[in-house]
Amino acid sequence: MALEITDANFEELVMKSDKPVMVDFWAEWCGPCRMIGPVVEEMAGEFDGKAAVGKVNVDMNSGVSAQFGVRSIPTILFIKNGEVVDKVVGAVPKSTLTSKLEALL
Repeated sequence: MALEITDANFEELVMKSDKPVMVDFWAEWCGPCRMIGPVVEEMAGEFDGKAAVGKVNVDMNSGVSAQFGVRSIPTILFIKNGEVVDKVVGAVPKSTLTSKLEALL
């Protein structure tokens, strides 16, 4: 299952992670977010132990969303060693997300 990332735990779970992290910025009311949500959950299981996969609800965590300039959702950030190294905006195929995350392993 994907990690529930919040303003409070973002630093610990994402920025200090020793593994690459894929973070999905989403909201309950967002149609494309609901389309991509199950893919993010699948990837959390597939990359377990190799990378961290988490979700940030932008309605409840405006601090992190503002920090990274997230204006459109879904936005997916790929973070390695505390740095954003890649980004996808909008619903994209699972293969796109998988190849971007595998490139960071």
